[in-house]
Amino acid sequence: MIAHQDPMHILLADDDEDDRAFFSEAITELKMDNKLTLFKDGKGLMEYLVHPDIKLPHILFLDLNMPGKTGIDCLKEIRANTRFKDISVAIYSTSSSEKDIEDTFIEGANIYIKKPNDFSMLKKVIKEVINMNWQFHTSGLNIETFFFSI
Repeated sequence: MIAHQDPMHILLADDDEDDRAFFSEAITELKMDNKLTLFKDGKGLMEYLVHPDIKLPHILFLDLNMPGKTGIDCLKEIRANTRFKDISVAIYSTSSSEKDIEDTFIEGANIYIKKPNDFSMLKKVIKEVINMNWQFHTSGLNIETFFFSI
């Protein structure tokens, strides 16, 4: 008997309501076996993550520019906690500034995705990132492979 894998647990923290809706719709249309949990800010995300009873996500899509606790604040907290060592963190931002890319790379994010402004491209990006072989991707991580582009 083949063991059934649990649905992939995906988190998205993004303060932009439209971006959360687009992301959620894209995930639904991809018809992949997953559970998506949305957060509108970094504070809510971190309160959720530190709760002892939750099942940790496989991947977290993290917006950088959120009010209050920013994406980089969350990333630093996540990487400072050994309980979260297996969470893949995908920075998901409108920014393509080299400083943002370098800062998040240094702080331990797994990949940097510039938000696509086109829905079909968004679906393609999400599908690629979710289907990535993370062990392989993170073993040879360098700044060139860190910035994801299609």
